[in-house]
Amino acid sequence: MHPLPHHYAVSAVACARGDVALTTDGPSSLLSASPRQFDGPGDLWSPETLLVGAVGDCLILTFRAVARASKLDWTNLHCEVTGMLDRVDRVTQFTDFLIHARLKIPPGTDPQFASRALEKAERACLITNSLKAPTHLVPEIEVDAEQRELVAVP
Repeated sequence: MHPLPHHYAVSAVACARGDVALTTDGPSSLLSASPRQFDGPGDLWSPETLLVGAVGDCLILTFRAVARASKLDWTNLHCEVTGMLDRVDRVTQFTDFLIHARLKIPPGTDPQFASRALEKAERACLITNSLKAPTHLVPEIEVDAEQRELVAVP
């Protein structure tokens, strides 16, 4: 990792109507528009969906680092993230993020150890740590074998 602070720059360009083009050094541009809930077309990424996606993306990348440091073997992590947008004191803002995380682990891996690593990743995620809205992790640990055993972790 490079020393902190890090700086991330994105350019956003648009005309009076139409899509917003987001560009940064390296990746190709990404088009965004208002979501359907704000009378947008609903067929492109929006600032709202980008933020909710960043929560899931960051959790997975943080979990990858935590698992590597913990020497935890895992097969797959699928995160379904829902962000709730509401009005609080006449300000529209995200008020809650719910993360359903389904982690598949190989046979012989301790489900409780895997669950603790997932919870540690949620606490260490820089995106959720940068938001004022709380996040709630709902983990499910699944042993990835022919005879699958689902372990719900409270």
